[in-house]
Amino acid sequence: MKAQNNKTQKLGYLVLLFLFVAIKAGASQPNIVLIVGDDVGFSDLGSFGGEIDTPHLDALAMQGTRFSNFHVTASCSPTRSMLMTGVDNHLNGLGNMDITMPFEHKGKPGYEGVLNDQVVTIAEMLRDNDYHTYQIGKWHLGNAPEQRPYNRGFERTIALGDTGADNWQQKSYLPTYDKAHWYADGKEHQLPDDFYSSKYFIDKTIEFIDSNQTSSKPFFAYIGFQAVHIPLQAPREFVEKYHDRYGVGWEAVRKQRLERAIQLGLIPENTQLTDMPTTEGWQSLSEEDKAYNARKMAVYAGMLDAMDFHVGRLITHLKEIGEFENTLFIFLSDNGPEPSDPLQIVSVSPWVKFNYSTDIEDLGAKGSYTAIGPNWANAAASPGTFYKFYAGEGGVRVPLIVSGPSIQKNIIENGFAHIKDIVPTILQLSSTQDHDGYYKGKPVMPITGSSLVSVLQGQQDTIHEKEKYIGYELSGNAALYKGDFKLLRNLPPLGDGEWHLYNIVVDPGEYQDLRDEMPELYFQMIAHYQEYAEEHGVQNMPEGYNYIKQATFYSAKLILMRNGPYFIGGLLFVFLVYFYFRRRAKHEC
Repeated sequence: MKAQNNKTQKLGYLVLLFLFVAIKAGASQPNIVLIVGDDVGFSDLGSFGGEIDTPHLDALAMQGTRFSNFHVTASCSPTRSMLMTGVDNHLNGLGNMDITMPFEHKGKPGYEGVLNDQVVTIAEMLRDNDYHTYQIGKWHLGNAPEQRPYNRGFERTIALGDTGADNWQQKSYLPTYDKAHWYADGKEHQLPDDFYSSKYFIDKTIEFIDSNQTSSKPFFAYIGFQAVHIPLQAPREFVEKYHDRYGVGWEAVRKQRLERAIQLGLIPENTQLTDMPTTEGWQSLSEEDKAYNARKMAVYAGMLDAMDFHVGRLITHLKEIGEFENTLFIFLSDNGPEPSDPLQIVSVSPWVKFNYSTDIEDLGAKGSYTAIGPNWANAAASPGTFYKFYAGEGGVRVPLIVSGPSIQKNIIENGFAHIKDIVPTILQLSSTQDHDGYYKGKPVMPITGSSLVSVLQGQQDTIHEKEKYIGYELSGNAALYKGDFKLLRNLPPLGDGEWHLYNIVVDPGEYQDLRDEMPELYFQMIAHYQEYAEEHGVQNMPEGYNYIKQATFYSAKLILMRNGPYFIGGLLFVFLVYFYFRRRAKHEC
């Protein structure tokens, strides 16, 4: 009997040892929370120089590494396509957005307008490595069944297929969509009556995580917030916090953010601001216009504040279930701040005004509509020049925070980093094998980004070698990065269509053009860009191309296609009424 007890005791020890080893092995694979803010400017977060209250994201920044020289594309889907694959947008299908794509480019290789089948997503690779995979929020990489995240590697999903949508209800925010396209696990989804986007996304994230809490597998949660994409909407308690904060105007806020970013060590002390021709003088506005514009920015701030609040809820929950310490957090924005205001677009403005309130007392509330426009966008992008859609630093330099196990704490990394670097970073930290250009029996596009792990863990200072170049193009606006330098071209209406050269390490405001001072480097980088464009199938823009005109024409076409029968029927009715009364008048005479 004693021998039997000893055997039982030894067996118990072995089981405990096995469980301990299993737990330790599981701990080597962290949970991963990948958060994307929509149209968040470089200096919007407190930890990047902003005045908006973002304590939870700022805490992650203090507990991890902030990247001050991180670059994405100037529009949402191309950035998200590289974030999901580590492959250049001209090879993964998002060479341009549908709305801004010239008709001559549509259907050409790399210009499918959706994530094509020649790439593998990070979710597919993590799923193959025994991760639970969740997608919550904006997807915008394809609406067809096979293009939805549920069929691109995600186990559970709540996906918005469109570029954006209302934050309070299941409603399109533009007349170009007949409805807001929401999908749950690949099927059409009905939002709840108490929906608010940021709250709902975190509710579903927690639900997905808890549904597998007894599982030994780690999880990957990709959360694509709608904050702060138009329409700007937020609960009133968040908006009211900023009621008196923006009366100083956009020029003052832009300068204040510059000063704080310098104090934080994010940018050099001698950084100069470049003035944008689209920025109006705040003091030239009437008191009524000042109040209205200040309120718009208050809604923007409240919307970002609300997003941060709900991120805090997720962090608290992970701490309560004992998963926080083993969770890697990555936060970034998909592009710079949005300068467009649909109320200024002829083909869209009447629809917006008919379907939404734009009264100052309603801004932010359910049924309201507002956007910050180019003036405040310039402030949100501080110290960068330009904003969303353009290749200037204001459009492509955004905040990046990486925090979690094995990551250096409270570090600011000033070396160049790129959106394609996120996938290889996640692969290395999760001990997941790179597909190396061959996946499940067929060749696929290889991952071309570089892992940031050696920088994140303090093993080296920079990732990208001085002689390595990385190209970029979207709607004819283009750039090439090499070492500390950036070759830049922006097309009209705001750009001049010519190439310029800047040292974006010492001059993130792109204030001093170096092309005349450094002609050899200038022409060398132009040659590199031409190599990049040829290798990646970049299409030249048609003569006279203008992305604003293209987007307006495309939107008008979609609106007419959607409402054509009603439009034609209305005209026919008017003509019938006209001829009826004309004929009647003749008879009466």
